[in-house]
Amino acid sequence: MSDRNNVVWLGTPAFPEAARAALADTRLRANLRRATATIRDKRLAVTAELDDWEELRERAAAVKRHTLRHLDHHLLRLEEAVTAAGGTVHWAADAAEANAIVTRLVQATGESEVVKVKSMATQEIGLNEALADAGIRAYETDLAELIVQLGGDRPSHILVPAIHRGRSEIREIFLREMGDWGRPAPDGLGDDPRDLAEAARLHLREKFLRCKVAVSGANFAAADTGTVVVVESEGNGRMCLTLPDTLITVMGIEKVLPAFADLDVFLQLLPRSSTGERMNPYTSLWTGVTEGDGPQDFHLVLLDNGRTATLADEVGRQALSCIRCSACLNVCPVYERTGGHAYGSVYPGPIGAVLTPQLVGVENTASLPFASTLCGACYDACPVKINIPEVLVHLRAEAVEAKRRSRLLPTAEALAMKAAGWVMSSPKGLAAAHRLAALGARLVARDGLIGSLPGPPARWTGTRDTPAPAQESLRAWWRRTKAVNETQGRTTAEEEGRR
Repeated sequence: MSDRNNVVWLGTPAFPEAARAALADTRLRANLRRATATIRDKRLAVTAELDDWEELRERAAAVKRHTLRHLDHHLLRLEEAVTAAGGTVHWAADAAEANAIVTRLVQATGESEVVKVKSMATQEIGLNEALADAGIRAYETDLAELIVQLGGDRPSHILVPAIHRGRSEIREIFLREMGDWGRPAPDGLGDDPRDLAEAARLHLREKFLRCKVAVSGANFAAADTGTVVVVESEGNGRMCLTLPDTLITVMGIEKVLPAFADLDVFLQLLPRSSTGERMNPYTSLWTGVTEGDGPQDFHLVLLDNGRTATLADEVGRQALSCIRCSACLNVCPVYERTGGHAYGSVYPGPIGAVLTPQLVGVENTASLPFASTLCGACYDACPVKINIPEVLVHLRAEAVEAKRRSRLLPTAEALAMKAAGWVMSSPKGLAAAHRLAALGARLVARDGLIGSLPGPPARWTGTRDTPAPAQESLRAWWRRTKAVNETQGRTTAEEEGRR
């Protein structure tokens, strides 16, 4: 079902260039540092309350591994259960097909607007833009997503899409843009969080009561019962999932779980890992349609969009276990300093660095697997134990190989690595390199540090204090001290003999 060419890519500069601009934004870095530190502390507090936290992680990882190994089986079971409950299942191979399905379903209702529950899958495929091209306006109802939409912005965090915005910025966006999308912001709106939230409530309320079609994502779907689950913190999702006549859910195929009972594990892990709460304020579950209660027309769009191609990679497929909790973002030192926009994808942070290259092809995102220090904090925080550092190293090798295949001549980096390989495989070559390095250090080093070097090395020395190489190599030191020790040993033995 996969077609990587149809994945929507946001087209920002490569990570190094985008990160450089982000690092210069001091307000962005302050917002990120404050927000991620708060979420980290809350998460640590609530996970420490559970004696079986590690057992829950192991159980969740095992369920995900099993599901991915038998994904085709569980998806067919899910289709059968949803259909039996009165819903309709659609299969979408790529972004274009998914957008066409949703657009057609909305047009069939005769409506020209929809309300949306926060959904990364619909962001991934560019659904809002596709609907707009068809004359259909989509209203984001999650508070952070509303901020992003009104500001003509892009999400920068999985859980808190507007994490890069401060309160004063949000106030200005509301005052400037709300009127063009519906009810304007109240006169004299301040930047107190309660006032901002109330302005959003008033703005969205008329849309909830008016719109006849809703579009949602899904956190989980149980294959045995056909039950779909959405968890959220504000109640906007509950409004979208219950008031409209038609509900269209776009779900990545990896979100399926074998059994309803598996939710017991994941609904303990997800809120603690994402918001630092013991449970989500709103957990909405629905199974097909029920006469006289909620939407009477339910459609489930199962989205591939590169996922089966990812599934074929025995190392990389573990990224599909992600439950979108954002715990890896909140502990990542790289994300904290660059923010989500630098990753150029709807999936930022460590999980984005491993998931996006697999969905769109590593040759199209070659810099993302290198957007990490490999410190391993993401692996420790992940509630489903995705070994992100392992996948990063795996994808780095693929990125290097893809670059090699695409060039007629080797890159300067490849030549340097080849030379390093030759030097390090030869004792004489390594000794000569040590002598040259020591000689060069004497010429350019001051106070034991190397200053700025010309050419490509300047990118390293211009931003770091680089210690000068030792004047004496380990090999030379070993030979010298070994000779001295042997001489001293013989002298001592001779003296003992004379005694």
